[in-house]
Amino acid sequence: MRKAANYSGHTVQIMRKAKLYTIPFLMALAASAAMPAAAHEPIYKNGRQILLIAPDGAMLDYIPEAGSVVLSRDQAGRQILLDANGSLVATEIYADEFNAEYSSYDNGYDRGFARGGNWGNNGNGGGFGGRNGFPSQNSFPSQNAFPAAPETVTPDRPDTPAPVAKAPAKPDMNIVAVQVFLDRNGFSPGVIDGLMGDNVRKALDAYNEATGEHLDVAKDSEKIMQSMSLDGGLPFTTYTITAEDAAGPYVASIPSDYSEKAELAAMSYTSVSEMLAEKFHMDENFLKSINKGVDFTRPGSTVKVVSIGKPEKAKVATILADKPRKQLRAYDAEGNLVAAYPATIGSSDTPSPSGTVSVERIAIDPNYTYNPHKNFKQGDNNEVLTINPGPNGPVGNVWIALSKPSYGIHGTPDPDKIGKTSSHGCVRLTNWDAQELAKMVSPGVTVEFLE
Repeated sequence: MRKAANYSGHTVQIMRKAKLYTIPFLMALAASAAMPAAAHEPIYKNGRQILLIAPDGAMLDYIPEAGSVVLSRDQAGRQILLDANGSLVATEIYADEFNAEYSSYDNGYDRGFARGGNWGNNGNGGGFGGRNGFPSQNSFPSQNAFPAAPETVTPDRPDTPAPVAKAPAKPDMNIVAVQVFLDRNGFSPGVIDGLMGDNVRKALDAYNEATGEHLDVAKDSEKIMQSMSLDGGLPFTTYTITAEDAAGPYVASIPSDYSEKAELAAMSYTSVSEMLAEKFHMDENFLKSINKGVDFTRPGSTVKVVSIGKPEKAKVATILADKPRKQLRAYDAEGNLVAAYPATIGSSDTPSPSGTVSVERIAIDPNYTYNPHKNFKQGDNNEVLTINPGPNGPVGNVWIALSKPSYGIHGTPDPDKIGKTSSHGCVRLTNWDAQELAKMVSPGVTVEFLE
């Protein structure tokens, strides 16, 4: 071991190599950031309170499981938490520094977007107005103002350089436009959050393969906006919350233990904002950030959302599950790439199939059967359990069964983790991508796993 760090009596040993290990103090640290001060005593370093800040700038809203994170340092020397794939989970930031930065961001963001209510109108009024209704160059935040999301490391390639984490990134409206453009064209960027990450880059590569057109995010923003204005309109629109939206049904929370999940009548959404974020392919925190002060529980409330396109309807003949790329690509009978989705494909302890299999059946809103005698072991559960349907179920709301028993392509209750964490051997997509794919495939479609 290299050294030990001590925080108010909580000591953690930092390994010389980046191995997963139990870090008890992280639980207390994360809890102090996510829970009210009265529930947990804040943890201090050098007399200053520490917060765990996620890549989107929000305080971490969950406690990392023991052994699920690795400690490292970013270029600024701050301690960071990485998951098993080398993706940034959170950055340790002093509370006073975070509050000052977040306040500055809020003020600038409100001036640039919320005041206008949309992307502008022929250059007049607030918001992102520019010539011909497109964003002007000065309307967009500068590249320096919005640092890119951190690079990730492919876990099965130990020769890959260690990730260099940057300060928590903030949404960039240029990136939002690119994400919406790609999403409308069938090349999913995953959750739309305004952050430039691996899922966006993979979607751009797929778009280039399908069209022969290389898009440069920094240089082609006006061209992208012009194309969008002719097909689907500007990136943002508004949505009015209905009485049905507010009524649900919703559940208070989703337990992690499968035996507790099995007791729920349905694996429903936990809130209107979660439901709307999935409906419009958005990160929930991003949805809330552009709708500050909106009561999502009140029918009649109007919220800003991204303007998604219509689902792809091509007939898929072949699917490639690209493990190194962490992406699923769908081709028609002529070999044309018609859709691409970021994907989580297997893990080191429960690898996905190899070679070629085929689609056997498609189930929408399926029950989920947990069988520890055939599959993986979850917690202390030793009995077969049936978990009721719902978007927050273990396989989301779609199951595309493959010819290899117990393996499939399915949705997820955690769309923001797609392409960043491991699964139990299956191919995991966002619920909306899995729904789109399910309507384009049929039994007999081949699925080839690329190593």
